[in-house]
Amino acid sequence: YVYVVSDMFHSSSPRPYIVVEGNIGAGKSTFLAMIRSYLNAQIVFEPHDLWQNVGGENLLDQFYKDTARWSYTFQSYAFLTRVRTQREHALRATEPIQVLERSIYSDRYCFAKTCHELGLMSSLEWKLYNEWFAWLSEIATEQPSGFIYLRTDPDVAFNRVHKRHRSEEVGVTHDYLSLLHQRHEDWLIHKRGVDKSIAHVPVLILESNEDFQDNNLEQKKHIRAIVEFLDREFN
Repeated sequence: YVYVVSDMFHSSSPRPYIVVEGNIGAGKSTFLAMIRSYLNAQIVFEPHDLWQNVGGENLLDQFYKDTARWSYTFQSYAFLTRVRTQREHALRATEPIQVLERSIYSDRYCFAKTCHELGLMSSLEWKLYNEWFAWLSEIATEQPSGFIYLRTDPDVAFNRVHKRHRSEEVGVTHDYLSLLHQRHEDWLIHKRGVDKSIAHVPVLILESNEDFQDNNLEQKKHIRAIVEFLDREFN
């Protein structure tokens, strides 16, 4: 059964978009594939293919192998490719809503911030990043209409990461996932250090320790929560 969400939005308004956020290993890609089965929404996955092939070079792999060298470079390119990918999809969309895998805001409040805190992005690079991020996020992007936070314990995320065994993620540690988990909590739940322009965006928190890929009951529970969230926030 496909839930129709078009009646929740005014046709004269810009196409809204919702962002699925969560730690590495939270199950975001699986979750978006599930949403596509139930909702008439345009699904936009993270542009991994662009990160893995920059003129024949794998930037994502370089980032994980030498994070201190490539943190600033990767976060800069991640911003560019996220914005460009969203716009390209929006131009050919027929669905009333976009659902994105992660956003420039998780880059800012989770990944780039963690790199700086760990000393993997210098203070100068962090200052430069924040300066152009603040300006470009205001003039070059539309704010999301809502976030869906797949809340996952670091232990669960760690087990999933090592089970799927992606080559670029071999070096991802439990400590790193724990830090990222705390950054997601600070941003999406506690709103610590979050710019007031984004702090008001509503957040749907979905506990996702339970695998839902082959669990129809768990899938339908999540979809009902999403439909109720959309209905509550946009009607």
